[in-house]
Amino acid sequence: MELNPLEQALHTARALVVADLAAGDVAEADIVSLVEDAVAHRRWWVEQWPEGVDFVAGLVAQDVQDALLERYGRWPLCPACAEEEPHALDVEPELGPDPHWVCTKAAVAVAPVGALAGVLGR
Repeated sequence: MELNPLEQALHTARALVVADLAAGDVAEADIVSLVEDAVAHRRWWVEQWPEGVDFVAGLVAQDVQDALLERYGRWPLCPACAEEEPHALDVEPELGPDPHWVCTKAAVAVAPVGALAGVLGR
């Protein structure tokens, strides 16, 4: 059975964000449940605006990042600025396809969403 584009985008977004959580050793059950909440919320959002299907991965990453900030603290921490005060990466573009984790302090793209393992050495 082939998934429709909406379901495929949601499954991909879930997989990418969980991969980044695992790369940072924070993919525990309660945190992964935040991903499920974000995916459910974005399912509704993209049903209302189907043209936004390409933006789902970045939006889910941002939603999880916001939920983690409220409950646990900043995530993911920037690996590019090790000597400075710890700070989180941002997702750019905020609303667009091909989302990346970026360090706004150093103005560098660190990794595509879903590819933090390559940067963190995991």
